[in-house]
Amino acid sequence: MTASYVAREDGARIAWESDGADDAPAVLLIMGLAYPAAMWFRLVPALAERFRVIRIDNRGAGLTGDVPGAPYTVETMAADCLAVLDEAGAAAAHVIGISMGGLMAQELAVAAPERVRSLCLMATHPGIAHAVIDPDTLALVTTGRAQMTPQEAAEASIPFNYAPATPRERIEEDWAVRFPLACSPEGYLAQVQGTFPWTRYDDLPGITTPTLVVHAELDRLVLPDNGRILAERIPGAELVTVPDANHVMMTDEPEQVTKILLGWLDRNS
Repeated sequence: MTASYVAREDGARIAWESDGADDAPAVLLIMGLAYPAAMWFRLVPALAERFRVIRIDNRGAGLTGDVPGAPYTVETMAADCLAVLDEAGAAAAHVIGISMGGLMAQELAVAAPERVRSLCLMATHPGIAHAVIDPDTLALVTTGRAQMTPQEAAEASIPFNYAPATPRERIEEDWAVRFPLACSPEGYLAQVQGTFPWTRYDDLPGITTPTLVVHAELDRLVLPDNGRILAERIPGAELVTVPDANHVMMTDEPEQVTKILLGWLDRNS
């Protein structure tokens, strides 16, 4: 699949891809900090059998790369998502966001609820100001990672991203996808600086979109308490915990995660 691009008012060109039938219900997948949209690769084939799966490369990541507008705020990147949906001709979509992508998904549900058919928040939190944070994680994400090469950062992040039982070869499959599309240091910093001030904590009780919160039992990067906070704040939200999985749950337990997402999407389509 060849990437398409949508031009934004500030000169940024946002890369996106679509898989599945154009007339199927749209699902928007939003990736996390520094990760390219290609990292959804384990889930896309099954989802695309029933849905139109739209993936966006956030500012600073993947084929979008470094663009104007740094630091890249959650509000700006959520607006990029709406521009992609417009370009794709999708009036509304089921929105699935993981980690930083979960912040953008929350922003969409608050700022543009008419565009969100259902909301799935994976391995995410309600904004740093209201999140439960592991100090070691905060150090890795901020000062620690900025001084490392992509390979060094990937090695250092294994205990925070992957479950102990996940085979090394599966982790390296992820790296083979990630590294050619790695964030530049500038892109990484622009995402971090843009997302740290964000919060919609006070607006979460006003979300009326059907919401599923999915959190990994072993998540060290975004602690499971954050999923519980979201599920408690959003009226009617369902919380599902994925056993034996860390932050990158779709690599640790791809079959479990695929089953959870398909079940959710089928119920809300």
